[in-house]
Amino acid sequence: MATAIHDGHALRPDIAGQYALTSDSRLREEDPFTAFLISDMTNQVVFHRSRFEVDLNRARDAAVYLRPDQAWGLEVWKTPLRPEQLDASLRVHDDYYRMLATMLAGIQQDHGQFVLLDMHSYNHRRGGHDQRPTDQKDAPDINIGTSSMKRELWGDVIDALVTHFSRFTLNGRALDVRENIAFQGRGEQTRFVHQEFPETGCAIAIEFKKIFMDEWTGEPDRAALVQLRSIVASAEPLLERLLEGRS
Repeated sequence: MATAIHDGHALRPDIAGQYALTSDSRLREEDPFTAFLISDMTNQVVFHRSRFEVDLNRARDAAVYLRPDQAWGLEVWKTPLRPEQLDASLRVHDDYYRMLATMLAGIQQDHGQFVLLDMHSYNHRRGGHDQRPTDQKDAPDINIGTSSMKRELWGDVIDALVTHFSRFTLNGRALDVRENIAFQGRGEQTRFVHQEFPETGCAIAIEFKKIFMDEWTGEPDRAALVQLRSIVASAEPLLERLLEGRS
């Protein structure tokens, strides 16, 4: 299965007027089009609310950005959230992880083991639209994050996935796919999966560099998105074969 938990941009009406951030500023730190990238996968979970309302990939006590140091230095709020507003956001976090646990338990019961592709994207032109991007050595096209998993248990899956993605090209250049470079897969969702399903669940944090869009304007490169969606979908039969080989 695959998830896109940072794809959303929607906000709850009762807090929408309290944001100090513009819609564009929020979008720059969200992961637009990640739902599109997983849209050919058999099992998908997409979260439609903004990570600036509640960030499902952070622990519960840090899931709502209250201070700039929690949000890339951004001042998120014009006025502080009231306790009942904060509680409403945290209930969404609680509900999501209850749902995920139930869904994954059912998959485990039916199939024994599972792989969850935790899809994200990241900025590489933080200096500005016309400034030099982050050096390629520090910013692979696809970053595979694995720090929370037992690599001795799932190393064959990770190695096969990296090799698979690396076989493809985008705009005439081979995709640069590396493990734990720009990010290490320390998010809450992968941690949760490996805690709750330590022997049966393999959660892989996949960060696509925003080579499929202009991260400052939000404009997509539709041809690149279609190609990357196909590349993601092509990993599903590979992962199925690997899991079947373990049974």
